Formats: sequence, C-alpha cells, structure tokens
Amino acid sequence: RQMHSVYLVSLLFIFSTLHVNQLTEGCSCALTHPQDAFCNSDIVIRAKVVGKKLLRDGPFGTMRYTVKQMKMYKGFEKVQHVQHIYTDASESLCGVKFDINKYQYLITGRVYDGKVYTGLCNLNERWERLSLAQKKGINHRYQLGCNCRIKPCHYLPCFVTSKNECLWTDMLSHFGYPGYQSRHYACIQQKEGYCSWYRGMTTRDKTTINATDP
Repeated sequence: RQMHSVYLVSLLFIFSTLHVNQLTEGCSCALTHPQDAFCNSDIVIRAKVVGKKLLRDGPFGTMRYTVKQMKMYKGFEKVQHVQHIYTDASESLCGVKFDINKYQYLITGRVYDGKVYTGLCNLNERWERLSLAQKKGINHRYQLGCNCRIKPCHYLPCFVTSKNECLWTDMLSHFGYPGYQSRHYACIQQKEGYCSWYRGMTTRDKTTINATDP
C-alpha cells in the first residue's frame, strides 16, 4: 500500500509538471516584421507605464496597466487617448509584463469595446532599443507600405510571386526579429506600383533595393 501511494504521488507530480510546462510554453507567436506589426495593429503609441492593477476576471486574471501616452502613431479614429492597456496576467497565455516608471515603450495592440489589448504576439519594445529606421518607420514609412506584403523566406530558394511582395530573409541568418531587414528596412510601394525594400537614413544615404535582393 505504501508503494502504491508513492506511485500515485509520483504520477501526480509528473502530471502537474507537464501541466506547468504546457502553461509556460503555451504562448507561441509567428515571426513578424515590425512593419506588419504596425499595419496589423489598431493602436500604435509611445507611452510610459506608470501603474498596474490585477483584475480578477478569468482563471489567471487580467493585468490593467496605466500609461502616460507620449504620442499616438495610429488609432486616432478608434481611441482619442490611451490611458489603460489590458493584457493577460499570465505569460503562458501571452500576457506582457511592463516595468513601472522606468522606460518609454512602443506599444501596439487591438481595440475591443473601447479598450486597448496587447500581448506577447504584438510588438511591444522599449523605445530606446528601436533603431532609427524603425522609429522613422513608425512615424510615417510603415504606413506607406501597408498595401505591400512582406513574404517570409525560411528556406532557400525563395521567390516573390507578385509585384507587391518584398522577400524577408532575416530568419535565414537572424531567426527573424531583430534581423537586418527588421531593423533597417521598410517595404514601400513605389510609383510604378511595385513594392521594394527601402532604407532612407539621410539625404546622402537613400537606397532602394530590389524585392528579390534584400
């Protein structure tokens, strides 16, 4: 009987460990270029997180972050001014954790019933960690390319199949973000109607590269 009890306890421990592992590994996100993250979001803001409160709804609860909005880049027609950001309290369910009163963040998300929601699969990054090209993209360039399609290339050979595609090859060497194209290029629609990678740093350094040669 004692051996039987030990066996049951061992089984319970194994199942509980597996359950915890499933929870901690429950959130998985597809690799996304920052431009796609911008274009697919309802809201894009730069803000400082100044407070948080755990709301007791659902099995793990929802974390409500209070933010001081510095600038809104997208979403004017949906929310006048963002005061709160909602995310799942559990990281295993893709909840985001922000530091309080430390950094300015780029925060992207969706709007439901007038509330802004974000998660680990959205683009949320400390503003100082963004490259100059990414900041320019968020300000205006990414918007110019929302009609373009960024096509991920996981294995060679890769080809574009239409004129509105840019071939994204960061994952071949950098495993996606933050690869060179993610940090320095935007996929912009040109006057001729096709899309190509664009990098514009200064008036002396403006280069447009072919969609098949990132």
